[in-house]
Amino acid sequence: MTDRTDPARTDPQPSPAAAHGPTSARARAVERLQRYGIFLALVVVCLALTALNEFFLTPRNIVNVLRQTSINGILAIGLTFVILARGIDLSVGSVVALAGVIAASLATTSSGAAVAGGPYPVAVALAAGIAVGAACGAASGAVVARFNVPAFVATLGMLSAARGLTLLYSEGRPVPALTDEFRWIGTGDLFGVPMPVVLFIAVFLASWWVLGQTRFGRHVYAAGGNPHAATVSGINVRRIRFAVFVISGALAGLAGMILAARTGSALPQAGVAYELDAIAAVVIGGTSLAGGVGRVTGTVIGALLIGVVNNGLDLMGVESYYQLVIKGLLIVAAVMLDQTRNQRD
Repeated sequence: MTDRTDPARTDPQPSPAAAHGPTSARARAVERLQRYGIFLALVVVCLALTALNEFFLTPRNIVNVLRQTSINGILAIGLTFVILARGIDLSVGSVVALAGVIAASLATTSSGAAVAGGPYPVAVALAAGIAVGAACGAASGAVVARFNVPAFVATLGMLSAARGLTLLYSEGRPVPALTDEFRWIGTGDLFGVPMPVVLFIAVFLASWWVLGQTRFGRHVYAAGGNPHAATVSGINVRRIRFAVFVISGALAGLAGMILAARTGSALPQAGVAYELDAIAAVVIGGTSLAGGVGRVTGTVIGALLIGVVNNGLDLMGVESYYQLVIKGLLIVAAVMLDQTRNQRD
C-alpha cells in the first residue's frame, strides 16, 4: 500500500527506481522465504529421508506419520490461537491426561475404574473430555485475562494442578477396557482414512476458517499484534485472551481422548512434555511468540515436519535421546529466526 502525498510534507519521496531496487527485491525474497520456507524444509526433509530409507515413502508409513502427527497437530492448533493472542499454554500435556482418564472412566467396562452407571455412550464421554479440557483452559484464561497474571505462570500452575487431579481421580492407575465405540475414534477409520487424521483435518479446517474468515479471528490477530490499539478500537482484549485459552483446553481434551482411544487405556502419566512438541510446531510453523503474526497452515506444516523427522529417525534406528537434541535445535533455530524478524520489523 503506497502513502498518499501530503502537501505539508517537505522530506523528499523515494524515486520509483529506489522503491523497486535491490532492497525491495531482497525484502520480497525474505518475505517469500518466511512464507514458504517451512514447506520447502518439509519437502527437503522428505526427499532426504526417502533417499536414506526405502521404507519412508511407502503408503503404510505415510499413514503412520499422519496418525502419529494428529495428536500433536491438534494440540499445536489450539496453541496457535493462544500464541497469536500473545500468550502461552504450558498445561496442555497435563490436560491431555486429565481429559483422557475422565472420558475413559465413562467409557470403560472395567468395574473398578467405571463411573456409576457406565459405560456411557461415546458421545457422553467425548463431551465430558472436551468439557474438562475447556474448563481447564477457562481457569487459566480467567487468571490471565482477569488478574493479569503472566500466561507462563498461570499455565505452569495449571500444568501441576491438572496432573495432580489426574492422579487423584485415577488413583494413579490406568483406566483400561475401553468400549469398542470409544476406541474407534483412535483406531477406526472413515473411508480408509484413520479417525485421528480425520479429526486433525477437521480441526485444521475449522481453525483456518475461524482465524481467516471471521471477526473473532481478526480480533485474535489484533489483540496479539497491538493490545492497546485493539482496545482503543473497541475490541475486548480480555475476552479474546480468555476465549483462546478455552479453545486450547478444549482441543487438548480432544487430543487426550484420541490418545486414550488409540492406546486402549487412559494413563495418568500420559501427555508428559507434549506441550514442548506443540509449541515447537507452532514456532517452527512461523507463528511469532510476540503475537499477532502466524498462520494455522504453518502450524500444521510444522507439526508434520516434527512428525516426519521423528519417524525418519526411528526408521534409521536413531535413539530417542538424539531426537530430543534435534528437536531442541529446531526450536532454538525457529525462535532465533522469529527474533530476527521482530527486530527487523
